[in-house]
Amino acid sequence: MRMILAISTLIVGGCIAVPAMAEEDTQSPASLAATIAAVENGLVQAVSFAGEPAKTRSLNDEMVRLHVPGVSIAVLDDGKIAWAKGYGVTRAGGPPVRPDTIFQAASISKPVAAFATLQLVDRGKLDLDRDVNEQLLGWKLPAPAGHSVTLRNLLSHTAGTTVAGFPGYAAGKPVPSIEDVLLGRPPAITEPVLVDTQTGTVWRYSGGGTTVVQKLIGDATGQSFVEVLRETVLGPVGMVHSSFAQPLGDKALQTAAWPHDAAGDPIPGGPHTYPELAAAGLWTTPSDLARFALAVRSAADHAADALLAPALADAMLTPVKSDYGLGFSIRATSGVRSFSHSGSNEGYEGVLIAFSGSGDGVVVMTNGQQGGELANELVHSVAVAYGWPDYRSIERPSLAVSADKAAKLAGKYQVQNRGTFSITANAGQLSVSFKEGVSEPLYAMSSDAYFILSRDRVFHIDATGPTLKGRLVNGPFSIDFTKIQ
Repeated sequence: MRMILAISTLIVGGCIAVPAMAEEDTQSPASLAATIAAVENGLVQAVSFAGEPAKTRSLNDEMVRLHVPGVSIAVLDDGKIAWAKGYGVTRAGGPPVRPDTIFQAASISKPVAAFATLQLVDRGKLDLDRDVNEQLLGWKLPAPAGHSVTLRNLLSHTAGTTVAGFPGYAAGKPVPSIEDVLLGRPPAITEPVLVDTQTGTVWRYSGGGTTVVQKLIGDATGQSFVEVLRETVLGPVGMVHSSFAQPLGDKALQTAAWPHDAAGDPIPGGPHTYPELAAAGLWTTPSDLARFALAVRSAADHAADALLAPALADAMLTPVKSDYGLGFSIRATSGVRSFSHSGSNEGYEGVLIAFSGSGDGVVVMTNGQQGGELANELVHSVAVAYGWPDYRSIERPSLAVSADKAAKLAGKYQVQNRGTFSITANAGQLSVSFKEGVSEPLYAMSSDAYFILSRDRVFHIDATGPTLKGRLVNGPFSIDFTKIQ
């Protein structure tokens, strides 16, 4: 099992830029074109070396470097979709990526599911602070005696539930029911979902906990999850290109973005199937997710026509633990609040970021396993082009590492509940690999702290034991890891 925390990307051939399709232009055509060009040519990595100017790169060049065949982006400006654009291809020989090309949203499904869940709370169908085992029918969430897990715990990843993420099921493989997934029963290929950590004590990302929410929705309404999400979110928000169809139908597959691995090769058989709909099952476009972000912002503003009651909207965007609310990572810079979530399915990577006050934001979706790095670079470029107060590239000092110390650091590491990664050393230069066939330089910023450039992540390795610290779009974290080889 490779490390789930890695955010990656990929590509094939040349890139075909689809003309921009602005839905709510607030700039003149010439000004908008200049802004788009600035975004396309202003990509920077998440981290740069202190004292050195950050190197800007073009989107097309980064798609080639990271082997990402297709990218789609939608930008929010002042509460409107300013522009949306597609780049590259859905697959070799397939159609070009357009703004209405659908991608798997992966874990960005979670806040969409959370928004629907809170509407059910508003209607009295579910209770945020009642023991979920009192609301679940049939299957119950296994937990130690004395534990009481609530819906609020599940939505904020503080329930202590297991199973961080799901790999999906390759084409032609049997697909389990939701009960099979929860029980860890074949044909499910993941472990059972249960509580193994004191509820409410830590933030621990758990797709398993979100899958419990999926069952709760069905049990509380007597409807399928697909029906409930269409009624509560997709329809009212106007997400006309979105669905939780798993697997996707043959007709839709013809124009959908197909997944590719870290080398740019197609995933055999095409998209994996994810029965864990609430955790990873949404098919959508950046523009549809931008509309969803605006619906969340409307609720946060307590608008009269908002889809969520003010108290529940406030709860959704209020951190419970580790800056994570009920479905979103929450971030505040100089009093300006943003909400965000990233997503990573087999061969798909993406990110959604929006500011609740200004109505600014961006959604990026890719069909490559190294697409997360590319998506984050686009976020930084948009942040500069639109003058955001946050999400800029950060600077870190770089120090030399002796060959002896580098050799001691080299090896394979096990991350608690997350898989493995490896560090290699060559003539004193360190590299780290989170995914098979993909590595990047690892630099020292102090005697016991090391960093990479592709994302904001710091490795602390000292006498007290190794820990991995940094920030994911899904929330800040501090996770223990141990050297196993």
